[in-house]
Amino acid sequence: MTFATMDIVGVGLNATDTLIPVPHYPASGSKVEFRSASVLPGGQVATAMVACQTWGLRARYIGKLGDDDAANLHREQFRKTGVETHLFSAPGCPSQQAFILVEDSGERTVLWKRDDRLTLRPEDLRREWITDARAIHLDGHDTEAAITAATWAREARIPVVADLDELYPGVENLLEKVDYLIVSRDIPGRITGKADLPDALARVQRQFGCRLTAATLGQNGVLAYTRNTWSYRPAFRVNVVDTTGAGDVFHAGFIYGLLQNWPLVRTLDFGCAAAALNCTGTGARGGIGPVAEIEKLIASGVHHPSEFDRFDRAAETANVGEPLLAW
Repeated sequence: MTFATMDIVGVGLNATDTLIPVPHYPASGSKVEFRSASVLPGGQVATAMVACQTWGLRARYIGKLGDDDAANLHREQFRKTGVETHLFSAPGCPSQQAFILVEDSGERTVLWKRDDRLTLRPEDLRREWITDARAIHLDGHDTEAAITAATWAREARIPVVADLDELYPGVENLLEKVDYLIVSRDIPGRITGKADLPDALARVQRQFGCRLTAATLGQNGVLAYTRNTWSYRPAFRVNVVDTTGAGDVFHAGFIYGLLQNWPLVRTLDFGCAAAALNCTGTGARGGIGPVAEIEKLIASGVHHPSEFDRFDRAAETANVGEPLLAW
């Protein structure tokens, strides 16, 4: 049996976020004063790997940067947090950019741009970067590279976690190789053509054979489907400053619980609490709290009410006490 040198390896996006606080989203044709502008590192998978490393997991990130100052910002953040990296550079190309308007409510609007030269390709990857980890995490943006990584992981019996907020061309071939699919709220309906979220989650799970399908719901928490049962966990109530990166940190929390061999309810609660705490800081990684602080929020039991409370039956469902990795 080969010893895994990494707990988690992430293959996917990074981004340089310019955070612009505004009192409200600008109306068409209006002028709105902003108070400041902060340039911070972000990106779905990159942020998740930083969170995992912060909580004591051994994390590796594989991605592509430009050759600008933003690339140096990312390299320094990975170095400071201890994330192992395999970073490729696109000569003469800017790194991915995002301009994020953050309202006083904490809600954000993202404007982004990514040069095609930043595409991570299958030939950039090495099998050993994937197969010496306990799990892998993908966002599917560079779909062919993600499929290659997921294929190697499946062949090595390594669980695959995926975070999708868009349906990229060819993504169906990736979904067939995903064990834990956790997506934005609209994705299950777009895949199945079904407006009812619980129904759509169940259909996606059956169609692609995932162990678990789930949708993150912002302040409504998360709804998951597995073993013919919907499991709902509410979001925790905090003083929200900025929701940027909440979903990315939720995925990191799910990965952490998965690799601790926790049962489903505890894993989802940890993800929800980690995401909530991140919203109390500025930027995609501004509120990544220590494990003890996350556990303290879970123990508080202070949740947002939700339309999905009727699905909060997970604790009463047979076998949900089993560790996720035992499924």
